[in-house]
Amino acid sequence: MKRVIALIAAIALLISGVVMSVFNVFQKEQLDDFFSSFSDQSPVTVLEEGDANNQIAVINIEGVIQSAPESSGFLNPTAGYNHQLTIEALKEIIEDDSVKAILLDVNSPGGGVYESAEVHKYLKEAKDKGKKIYSSMGTMAASGGYYVSAPADKIYASNETLTGSIGVIMQSIDYSELAEKYGVKFNTYTSGDMKDMLSPSKKPSKEEKEYVQHMVDSMFSDFVKVVSEGRDMSEKEVRKLADGRVYLGNDALENGLVDEIGYYDDALNDLKKEIDVDNPQVYTYGQDLNSLSKFRFKAPNMVQKLFTDNEALIVENLLNKRQGPKPMYLYEE
Repeated sequence: MKRVIALIAAIALLISGVVMSVFNVFQKEQLDDFFSSFSDQSPVTVLEEGDANNQIAVINIEGVIQSAPESSGFLNPTAGYNHQLTIEALKEIIEDDSVKAILLDVNSPGGGVYESAEVHKYLKEAKDKGKKIYSSMGTMAASGGYYVSAPADKIYASNETLTGSIGVIMQSIDYSELAEKYGVKFNTYTSGDMKDMLSPSKKPSKEEKEYVQHMVDSMFSDFVKVVSEGRDMSEKEVRKLADGRVYLGNDALENGLVDEIGYYDDALNDLKKEIDVDNPQVYTYGQDLNSLSKFRFKAPNMVQKLFTDNEALIVENLLNKRQGPKPMYLYEE
């Protein structure tokens, strides 16, 4: 009898695993398309009713600044930072004469070099069009989160805000010893010595290290220049602050990285006074999916853990990530 029960339980688990796998495939190919149809739009939500001819646009920089949404799925829809939505919103703002100002609501550890630079580019264009830009920093506005704030006319942070982290990180993984332990060998054929640069299947050569460091230094110089121009500081002054460390709000105020100690409401109220408009309308972009974002369908992971050895799972995940380290303006906690 016990054997029969055990057999039935094993069959049930197997069927469950198959069903979850099929569900995941369907979810990936069908349901994500459904939610992406929303995320590709730039819906507007009015936060404060007012004069529609004189508006303040709130741009939320929430989460890691990257091209791919932070999360997606049927029971865990696109949430957090949406790069395409942000760029499209900025383009609309630039062309909309009724928008007099932008308030950045930043709570981000930073993100990709490319994405941060793209947001910065369109903020600069908006500023050149005569639109005032204030930045309100939340819990964190570090690295790329500070990069996008740099062109603001005024930056606000609380005493508790972590900001700064001016710098670049580019990281690769070396699992050559792990592969050797499991008897895995790589036969790589390249058209040049640097084609497999930063491949995780081998240790980097001296030439690779020097070349990658050159790229990091070049992107770091761009970051320093952005801060120098945005904060009206010399590059020498910026470099003294730019060793990668984070600063609390008060420290950032003292070293010139922020202008005021305050919160979102303080920044918004001061911005209203700055544009000198009676009762401006305040609006933001994006749809509210927060009510669904708390759900995480974890059953497939549980099934996988029942049938997969942890060490083998690590090896599989590592081997699936062959190449492609990405330069980041990112503060890693």
